[in-house]
Amino acid sequence: MWQVATLFLCKLFTKDNSEIFNLGYNNVHTLNWHRTQMTEKNTKIIAVANHKGGCGKTTTVVNLSAELAKLGQSVLVIDLDPQANASLHIGKDHPSEISVTIAELLLSEPEKLPLAIHEDTNIEGVSLIYGSLALGVAEDKLKDEAPRPSEELRDKISPLIGLYDVILIDCPPSLKLLTSNALAAATDLIIPIESGSQYGMYGVTDLIRHLQKIYRINPNLNLLGALLIRHDERQTVCNLTESSAKAQIGKLIPVKIPTSTKVNQAAMAQTSIQKIDRSSKVAREFRRLAIWVTSELNLSTEHVEIDAKDLDFEVDND
Repeated sequence: MWQVATLFLCKLFTKDNSEIFNLGYNNVHTLNWHRTQMTEKNTKIIAVANHKGGCGKTTTVVNLSAELAKLGQSVLVIDLDPQANASLHIGKDHPSEISVTIAELLLSEPEKLPLAIHEDTNIEGVSLIYGSLALGVAEDKLKDEAPRPSEELRDKISPLIGLYDVILIDCPPSLKLLTSNALAAATDLIIPIESGSQYGMYGVTDLIRHLQKIYRINPNLNLLGALLIRHDERQTVCNLTESSAKAQIGKLIPVKIPTSTKVNQAAMAQTSIQKIDRSSKVAREFRRLAIWVTSELNLSTEHVEIDAKDLDFEVDND
C-alpha cells in the first residue's frame, strides 16, 4: 500500500519535523512510493489468542483478514507463531527464505520495519509480516535482555498505527512472552474456542487469569468475545461448549463458524475459503464475522455493498 511508505517516514520525523532517519532505498523497496496524499486511519489491532492448540486461531486470522480486505479494509497480518502456519498460507515465499521476519524485528531497531512488511501475498489486499521458527530464540532473548519484555511488539509496530485499518495478530498456542506481547499491543481480542471438542474449554480459566495481568500494561484491551469454531448446534458437545464459553468468558461473538472440509482445501491451495467456494456456509459465516467486526469497531464500509441478511446478528450475552 502506498500509505505505508509515506506515513511511516512521517512517523520517523524528529520533533521539529526537519529531519528523518536515514532508511535508504533498500529499506523501503517493498513499499509503493507513487502516491503522496493520505488519510491517517484509526487502526484496530486484533489479537487472536488461545493457548490451546488446534482451536482455529490461524484459520480465523487468514479468513477474517481476507473478508475484511473484501470489505475495503487495509489489513496487515502479523504471524507471531513459531509454527508460521499463517505465513505458509498467506505468504508467497517460505518463511525460511525471509530475511526480516517478526523474530528479527522484535530484536532489532524500528528501522527494519518496512523490510518486514510484504504486500505481495496470496490474499489480495492483505499484507504480511512473516513468522519464523526463530521466534523461540527471540522470546528467550527478550526475556533476558529487553527492559520491558512484554511491550517490545507494541513499540516495534507503533509506526504502523494510522497506516492500516486492521492489524491481525496470530498468536502461538501458549501464554508465554509472545502471546503477552500480542495482548499488550492489541486494541481488541478474539478468543477462538473449538466448539466440537470435549476439550474445547481446556485452560480457558488460565487465559482469563492471564488477561487480568495484561490489563495492568494494556488497560484498554477490549474483549470482542469468544468465537465458536467447528460449531454444530445439533451436537450436544457444541451446545455445552457454548454455554460454558458464555459462563467463563462472558461474551460470545454472534457468529459461529461451522465444520467444513473447505478449511483444509483453502489451506492447501494457499487461499481463502471464499476463493474456494464463496457460497459455502463456512465462507458466508467468515464474511458475517468480518461484517460484525467492522460494525463493532466502527470501521467504515460505506463503499461496499452488504446483504441485509448478513447484518442479522443474534446477540445473547446476558
